[in-house]
Amino acid sequence: MSEENPLVSIIMNCHNGEKYLEQSVNSVIAQSYQNWELIFWDNVSKDSSKKIIDKFSDNRIRYFKAKSFKKLYESRNLAIQKANGKFITFLDTDDMWQTKKIEKQINFFLKNKEFEIVYSNYHILDERKNKKFIKYQNKQCSGMIFKDLLKNYTVGIGTVCLNRDIFNNYTFDDNFDIIGDFDFFLRLSEKKKIGYIHDSLIIYRLHESNLSKKKLPLHANEIKCWIENNRNKPKYKKNLTYLKFYLLKLKFKVLMNFF
Repeated sequence: MSEENPLVSIIMNCHNGEKYLEQSVNSVIAQSYQNWELIFWDNVSKDSSKKIIDKFSDNRIRYFKAKSFKKLYESRNLAIQKANGKFITFLDTDDMWQTKKIEKQINFFLKNKEFEIVYSNYHILDERKNKKFIKYQNKQCSGMIFKDLLKNYTVGIGTVCLNRDIFNNYTFDDNFDIIGDFDFFLRLSEKKKIGYIHDSLIIYRLHESNLSKKKLPLHANEIKCWIENNRNKPKYKKNLTYLKFYLLKLKFKVLMNFF
């Protein structure tokens, strides 16, 4: 493995993700950058996810099955421990990467040695409305972006690529079910420069399962707890207006679902 062709580990956590799994894995295999490994973490799936993965005769796909069901962010931490790559990326079983996703991000790191993390723009495929659109028309923030993310959080975990060494000092907080990536990248942004690529490098799929009404109260509660835990920290307390407004919107959605 050369410095210009580093191994990239792709973390894919799966719990009953059969519906779109084949498309997601195919988007990895189709990558223009080929020095990767896929860490497939099967979180006690009861569907055909294992059978679908077994169809891919590619020794870069490494299958692991959890001994018991774990929450998402604990599962992410466990999967990362299996990774051998210099860089870590994430792909959920219902999303798809653009063909040059890894290539563009590795090229970014080669040209910008001061960065350990990079994220990108993305497309949204809304199955309910049969509509596909790009998320951001304007370039998003880059560099020391902690305050920017507090005011308007724009980092999609599937767009991110980051140096493996970061996980020597940081892990996902497994107390969260919904906002673990939000919490993780905010903590990173306090100390580290985060780069941005304006190209869309992933397609996020919106469908009924990931828009479940059951998740709204939990999402609102986690945001509320996060604000309470951080509101008195000097770096945070003057920059929580966006999150408080976001929390109000979540509470409104929860309320509307009762009618």
